This record gives sequence, C-alpha cells and structure tokens, in this order.
Amino acid sequence: MFGLNIDPSADRLELAFDLVAVAEAAGLDLVAVQDHPYHRRHLDTWTLLTVLASRTARVNVMPNVANLPLRGPQMLAKSAASLASLTGGRIELGIGAGSQWDAVAAYGGPRRSPGEAVDALEEALDVIEALWDGDRRSATVEGVHYRLDGARPGPVPGEPIRIWIGGYGPRMLRLVGRRADGWTASLSFAPPERIPDMQRTVDEAAQEAGREPAGVRRNYNVMGRLDPDADRQEGDRLSGPADHWVDVLCRYADELRFDTLVFWPLDGDEVDQARRFAGDVVPRVCERLGDQHPCVDGSEAARERPGGYL
Repeated sequence: MFGLNIDPSADRLELAFDLVAVAEAAGLDLVAVQDHPYHRRHLDTWTLLTVLASRTARVNVMPNVANLPLRGPQMLAKSAASLASLTGGRIELGIGAGSQWDAVAAYGGPRRSPGEAVDALEEALDVIEALWDGDRRSATVEGVHYRLDGARPGPVPGEPIRIWIGGYGPRMLRLVGRRADGWTASLSFAPPERIPDMQRTVDEAAQEAGREPAGVRRNYNVMGRLDPDADRQEGDRLSGPADHWVDVLCRYADELRFDTLVFWPLDGDEVDQARRFAGDVVPRVCERLGDQHPCVDGSEAARERPGGYL
C-alpha cells in the first residue's frame, strides 16, 4: 500500500485539504495524520481525520499513531468504530505507547517508563478488542493501566479494523508480532540498517504466537523531499528526483520487507511533491516490484465500499 502524510497544523488547513484531494484522485491507499495533542498549533487528529474522510470516497484515513496516554482505549475503540461506520470501513487504527513525556504530563497524562508503556498498550488492545466484540453483552478487563467493569460493547465494526502499533524496542516489537495487524516505523527514528533485526523480532514473536509473520503488515514512514532539482540524499530523510525515490523505495520494499510506504513531504511545495509521488514514483515502484509483491497487491482502500455516510 502507498500513503501520504498530512500535517495537522491549524494554520495550514487548506494544505491538508489539497493533499487529501491529491491522495483521493491518485488512488493512494491511505492518508495518515500524526497525533501530538500537546502541540499548540496542531488540530485534534480525530476531528481532522473525520473532516478528511468527509471530503473523500475511497482513501483510508489513519492516526499515525494515536497518542495512547492522552486517548484512553475505550474512546479510541469508540472513535475508530464510529468513523468506520460513517465511512464504510475506511479507517486504520495506528496506536503508539507515547513519547515526549514532559508534554504528556503537562497535559495531565501519565508519565510511564518504557516497560509500563508496553504493558499499558497491551492492556489497551484488550480493551479495544473487548469493545469491538459483538458476541459479548458486557466486557470486563482488569488491568493496571486500563480496565472495563461490565461495559457494553459497541458499536461493532462491520469489517475488521486493522490495528497498527508504532514502536521500536524489543518488547514492543514482540507485542506487534503477537497481537497487531501491522507495525509502523519511521525513517527518522529507525534507519534502514536497524530494520532487519526489528523485522526478525516481529517475525519470531508472530511464529511463537502461532501466527503467520507475513500476515503482519509493515509500514515505513518515509520523510523527505521529492524534487527534480534536489540533491540525492539518504539518511534520516530522503531527498532527490523521482528515479532516486523509486530506487530507494523498491529497496525498502524488497530488502527491508515493507509492504506499506507513507510519504511525508518536507520543505518546498508539498502538493507538487505529493503529485510527483503519486504520479511519478508509485506507478514505477509498482511496475518494478510486480503485481504479486505485497506492497502492490495489498491495496484495499482503492475500491468502493457501500454503507458510508461521509
């Protein structure tokens, strides 16, 4: 799958609308929005996702990733299921255990150690899955960080909502392998040389849990500048013309085993870069990888789905 990041800046709302229009028109699979509520210039991610979904008919929307310490799993489950109902299932749920703890604490959220953050995220999965279980009349989860006490599940998503976990430590990656539908990582935090070990950790945990590793999707958020006049660069951001992006993204898909690639345009004309990504890069990546590659044949968002109201 191929996606586009949209920044939630309050002073760049028209840019967000222009970018989602590009993603929709070009047939990209998803648009992703980061979730840092404590940034004073950021709009609320869930509100923005709803508005973006209302301006489209086929592209999926995704928090990339939802800030768990400031968004309880009870309401994450409710919000995702509600948006799925309103859009005909065009929602992916990305969740992160949290970072920038000083800012989280300033907003009244908990300050967690790395171990506590992993434990809390696993409890959050218990809560979300319980509230999406239509066979239950009530749900009880007894956790240290999150709990339910006879809660009534619902609304139940009409189609399964994929849950992606963002994270990099061994315990978090093992949680991905055991329970998540997908793993999301960012070039700026996880450079290519670290990825093979991370992928192995996910694979081993999936196998130990009796799951097929290939069933866990893998997303790479690729930040950079797509510009015919830009110098060719790799590192914590990618820079250069379309042919350079094609070469590097094919390597990420083939050698690093990512089946989902989300472009985060930086600097310059972001709308022009989004058009170049969708029109000049994605088709050539698909052609080179072939129809059977999971990055190419995994698209579900670019099909009409009945039942949506937005």
